[in-house]
Amino acid sequence: MNNKPVLTIVIPCYNEEEVFQDTAKQLTDMLHVLMDDNLISYDSSLLFVDDGSHDRTWDLIESESLVNPFVKGLKLAHNAGHQNALLAGLTVASEHSSCVISIDADLQDDINAIRTFVEKYHEGYDIVYGVRDSRETDTFFKRTTAEGFYWVMRKLGIQLIPNHADFRLMSKRALDELLKYKETNLFLRGIIPLLGFPSTKVMYDRKKRLAGESKYPLKKMLAFAFDGITSFSIAPIRFVTSLGFISVLLSILVGVYAFIQKQMGHTSTGWTSLILSIWFLGGIELIAIGLVGEYIGKIFKEVKRRPRFSIETNLYSKRDKKKRLIHSGNHGRG
Repeated sequence: MNNKPVLTIVIPCYNEEEVFQDTAKQLTDMLHVLMDDNLISYDSSLLFVDDGSHDRTWDLIESESLVNPFVKGLKLAHNAGHQNALLAGLTVASEHSSCVISIDADLQDDINAIRTFVEKYHEGYDIVYGVRDSRETDTFFKRTTAEGFYWVMRKLGIQLIPNHADFRLMSKRALDELLKYKETNLFLRGIIPLLGFPSTKVMYDRKKRLAGESKYPLKKMLAFAFDGITSFSIAPIRFVTSLGFISVLLSILVGVYAFIQKQMGHTSTGWTSLILSIWFLGGIELIAIGLVGEYIGKIFKEVKRRPRFSIETNLYSKRDKKKRLIHSGNHGRG
């Protein structure tokens, strides 16, 4: 028993009361199966992280933890965002776990892949990425923008795992290494491939959401993509600088052309070209200022060194010190 890894499944939650009960049941059943097959320890658990929900999510987590010994809860003092909520769960889970799996509460990611994750861990892999086999369940717009995002990141030299979100397994040593990264603007999908530990991929088909609404509307997805780009590369600033040089060069050429035309007596006045030039150059300047401001804003956040999350209630660390004596014959799966 002592040789079996302690697995913690971290599930960030934000207003997930509609799906919580079904999610807890399905994941508990999965833990039972893995325990029966001697793949994980009976000390394994589910850690639900409430990211400042406004509904009954935390009440349901607390109630379930009283009747289900595998369910633990972590309540953040305020909404810190999905990535910070996930990081909070990973940080707390690292105290007692041999490996940690992260998955969203809507269970669109196929939980049947969890078994393969654990098997890959036993084979010696420290990081196992869950990768979508296709994006057929996405709308055309979401599929196109996602592909465009990965293309841009590759061009900027940022190595991401295409079609991978936050469904992954990490060993304790990989997790400990990740937690050494203390920056405020933490882009997990970009940092984890940099850790360098043995890794592999597990393909799966993404399902439709059980209930409720997506917590990642277009606005949040665009902000997330922009954070990923600016957190890992200064290429956008260099691109704008290059664009500025090109604009200056073009203006010099146009000036020479205008001077020659004047000497030849072919000058003509026109507001259109003037206004377009002003608007074009003004737009470039505003973009450049905004982009530089974005980087300055990130520096501003980093130098303050504020905590990325605040924990209000921690049910995970209040673990029973006695070893759970649960045998395959005396626990159900229903």
